[in-house]
Amino acid sequence: MALDPKALLRKGVDSLTPYVPGRTTEEVARAHGLDASGIVKLASNENALGPSPAALRALQGALGKLHRYPDSAARGLRAKLAGRLGVKPGQVFVGNGGDDVLSVLARTFLNEGEEAVIPAPTFSPYAHVSRVMGARVVTSPLRDFRIDLGDVRARVTERTKLVFLCSPNNPTGAIVPGRELVPFLEGLPPRVLVLLDEAYGDFVEDPEFPDSIALARRHPLIVLRSFSKIYGLAGLRVGFGVGDEGLIGYMDRVREPFNVNLLAQIAAEAALDDEAFRRRAVEAVREGRRKLYAAFRRMELDCLESQANFIFVRVGDGDGVFEALMRQGVIVRPGSVFGCPEWVRVTMGLPEEDERLLLALRQALA
Repeated sequence: MALDPKALLRKGVDSLTPYVPGRTTEEVARAHGLDASGIVKLASNENALGPSPAALRALQGALGKLHRYPDSAARGLRAKLAGRLGVKPGQVFVGNGGDDVLSVLARTFLNEGEEAVIPAPTFSPYAHVSRVMGARVVTSPLRDFRIDLGDVRARVTERTKLVFLCSPNNPTGAIVPGRELVPFLEGLPPRVLVLLDEAYGDFVEDPEFPDSIALARRHPLIVLRSFSKIYGLAGLRVGFGVGDEGLIGYMDRVREPFNVNLLAQIAAEAALDDEAFRRRAVEAVREGRRKLYAAFRRMELDCLESQANFIFVRVGDGDGVFEALMRQGVIVRPGSVFGCPEWVRVTMGLPEEDERLLLALRQALA
């Protein structure tokens, strides 16, 4: 008898769709006959400056330790993060990237048949990790491309267990301001847990950006942050969550025993001391945003004001422009993956990369 994999599946797995990442430079080079070294990748919100130099130096000194298992509890990194954030080490969960934090969160708190309320469009793994656990995903549409907390609250029912909020939101770049977030948290039933994803929070200029760590001391709130964007460590996968010590303790019971590898822990600890690199990265993104806003205005293209290291810009035929840019060796993220087919998402690059984008975009639109 032939094997039927579908017959062995856990309930609900058949309904899942794989995450579609941004195209790699190697993939685009093969598809279009290009030299990979000349391709500009502005699709995945990576740090254009590369990895933190302090992290690279620490990695060089750690290569001889690869025969050893990492610290399963990432004690050194947790302690350092806790000291920076003014919390206890037990309030910090360290994961194999932000995706791991999301996965462990869902596996720890979501039961089959419960609900997760998620604004849309936003980062797709929120829905994925919820569906994996058999939860029902309830979407709340953005209003004027911003998360509508009034609508999110209206969709909370007795079955709601989790609310996912991304601030700045991916792909729109808008924050959830403190004047809206505080009353929202105060009005939620205490049985509802909020995941606030601040992966792009380091790039925010808006003074309305709330002190989420302080809020996590008073509410059922877990704040997610990342080393991928600000420190350029996306390839090593280090993310962390901050929240109530009891909540984090249960997540620690669920995670894999060695979920953050040795090199990732060492690099992340070193990166935390690289304040000069952090400042350079922040300023590069803010300057890049200003220049791209001005360029898009000159091209008469609508774009959304962003607090992240990317801009969502309306180009008409998003998939067509995406393909036309790729043929010229420039990779962006098509808005169709977010349900916005007229848009593309553009990561801030180095000044010369941004110029390549603008030149290619003019040709694509022409």
